[in-house]
Amino acid sequence: MRRRVLASAAVALLACGVAQAQPAAFPTRPVTLVVPFPPGGGTDTGARIVAQKLAAKWGQPVLVENRGGAAGQIGADVVAKARPDGYTLLVGNIGTQSINPALYKKLNYDPDSAFAPISLIAELPLAMMVNPQVPARTPAEFIALAKRQPGKLTYSSSGAGGGPHLAAEMFKESTGTYILHVPYRGGGPAIGDLLAGHVQLSFMTVLEASGHVKAGKLRALAVTSDKRVGALPDVPTLAETVIPGFNSISWIGLLAPAATPKELVEKIAADLREVLAADDVKGRLTELGAIPMAMTPAQFGALIDSDRKRYTRIIKERGITLD
Repeated sequence: MRRRVLASAAVALLACGVAQAQPAAFPTRPVTLVVPFPPGGGTDTGARIVAQKLAAKWGQPVLVENRGGAAGQIGADVVAKARPDGYTLLVGNIGTQSINPALYKKLNYDPDSAFAPISLIAELPLAMMVNPQVPARTPAEFIALAKRQPGKLTYSSSGAGGGPHLAAEMFKESTGTYILHVPYRGGGPAIGDLLAGHVQLSFMTVLEASGHVKAGKLRALAVTSDKRVGALPDVPTLAETVIPGFNSISWIGLLAPAATPKELVEKIAADLREVLAADDVKGRLTELGAIPMAMTPAQFGALIDSDRKRYTRIIKERGITLD
């Protein structure tokens, strides 16, 4: 009898231990997605589309918090130092995760160990945009204009060291043009000054540019991907016009603080995959010029690493430095 009592007690203790080991339900309160740029850019737009759908799935508010500055470093640092419980996540991009570590000698966080990759959200082809007052309707015409006025034309970017900045510098290097760089704290402000005519050129994601093109407020001369983009089907690629082989695209993805439990990272990744597979999310992102694309945490981590190696090589070969 005593053995049965002891055995029953052992089973109860074991069951209690298993219950305690199981992860708690997630989320039970609002989740914050930190966008390390001001509102209005491609990273911000993509984050808000995903946040709305995640909120519906989780039954909890998913808040988008814009923490712009220093080419995304300020917002990234906030998440790197956040509690690793899944409630503060980073919507990073190719600039914050793969280019900044190659371009800046020192960051406030270790890019190799500060984050746990969750999943890619979308690839973002870039568009070469001009204000309609610029007398150029093709990349070749713009190159000729820039060569007639070296140093007099300006281009805006979402920040020094971001994907659009690097694409523009690659364009300048490949075409032998001298165009002054005016960095902003995000895509929204960069678009604003292009719309106002304060700068003549900008390389920006199709996601943030397509609406302005369709409204006739901006003119797209080319896209930087190796293939044409469905949202702007009549706009040629730089590769097929003036720079054979040119290919430079951006992307956005979701990351957590490094110490976030693996099981929680996997759960959020699975939920995000489900969200990105929804017809309304796919349709909205595609309509705006993004390419929805979910990944496993391991696949996303491999993409970050491979792009970092690629841009480290490009930055070194082309001698690209910050203005």
